Amino acid sequence: MPADAPLYPVIPADDTGVAADVTGAAHLLRISLLMAGSCLPVLGAVLLAPVLPEMQDHFQGARAAEALVPLVLTIPALALALLAPFAGIIVDRLGRRRLLLVATMVYALCGTAPLWLDSLGAILASRVLVGICEAAIMTCCTTLIGDFYRGPQRIRYLSLQTMCTSASATVFFIIGGTAGSAGWRAPFWLYSVSLLIAPLMAIALPRVKRKSSSDGQVRSNAERRPFPWRQMRSTCALTFFGAMVFYTVPVEMSYLLDDLGITSSAVIGLATAVASAATVVGAIAFTRLNRRPEEVLPPVLAVCAIGFALMFLADGPLFLIIGAVINCLGTGMLLPALLIRGMSRLEYADRGRGTGLWTSAMFGGTFVLPLVLLAVEKGVGTLAAAVGVLGAATALVAVGLLWRHRRPEAVGPPGNAAQEQVG
Repeated sequence: MPADAPLYPVIPADDTGVAADVTGAAHLLRISLLMAGSCLPVLGAVLLAPVLPEMQDHFQGARAAEALVPLVLTIPALALALLAPFAGIIVDRLGRRRLLLVATMVYALCGTAPLWLDSLGAILASRVLVGICEAAIMTCCTTLIGDFYRGPQRIRYLSLQTMCTSASATVFFIIGGTAGSAGWRAPFWLYSVSLLIAPLMAIALPRVKRKSSSDGQVRSNAERRPFPWRQMRSTCALTFFGAMVFYTVPVEMSYLLDDLGITSSAVIGLATAVASAATVVGAIAFTRLNRRPEEVLPPVLAVCAIGFALMFLADGPLFLIIGAVINCLGTGMLLPALLIRGMSRLEYADRGRGTGLWTSAMFGGTFVLPLVLLAVEKGVGTLAAAVGVLGAATALVAVGLLWRHRRPEAVGPPGNAAQEQVG
């Protein structure tokens, strides 16, 4: 091998950062690793839920343990939401691949730290670091999908990302419960899986190098061109709301069933699995639609609202599950539509920052969802009624988006967005 030969492949890219090689074994390994990396933040969000009661018992003598133990589960999402925009800035300045490799390695170290830590405060600190790593990993993986693919392929793989993360939530919940039978520390071992992923990423993920300009020219052009703040503000606001719609069923389904008198863990698990499967079906259906995200979002949100309405009106578990399935069919299409809407407005030099902002909005909505529903529940009396209020809000957003899309001036300028249409 010549001395100046690269240790890993270099993919030439056009001005949008699109990879030339999108077939073959190398492509399959590359997209598999990006999907695996995208699932790591989900691991932090659900893996520990089954062992929180046991962890609570272990730290019952610690100060403020009743309030701090639940934060072990939720604080990575908060850190991710707060820090993803900064991760996006670093991605655009230092490069996607380098940051992804470092964050994936550190993720394993921070994720497994509670195996040896005895202080609840130290465990919480390690969980904050996990959230920082998740912010970098999620931003890098999504940005690289945008770099490597465009048009129908980008839509397909962003939808696949949604499918993988949705399905992995159910899998990780089951694994966490099974591993938890060996003690509350046991699930933390699963974080070491990133030590297997990182070396494969180092080998298989190529650098994306522009053909049209040097790195210095890219930075100079990015500095002269203003970042599309106005478009990203609207996309992030809609994503923040969409995240609350997306996670309502996974987060609240067990409580809604409990309110109907269903306490069997087997029934609750089956209902959650059926709803998760509907999300995957919705994501697959989205890849078959020959429509722009702006055209898809109003009817998709309407489907979500119908599901919420049925859940609100349900007087038994069967109708509740039917409503949840309808809602999840909609959310399976909602998340990729929101992501593609944001990515289609970003040029290569801005894609890291834009993806970081989108990720922040997504996980910010995830974090506030239980708090919002709790506040609404206090006002309306029941959790089902609170879900009904969220359904009404979802319907109003759908109507607003439909009205805005049908205005003559709502038609956007040609550019990247036009390239995202399937066909």
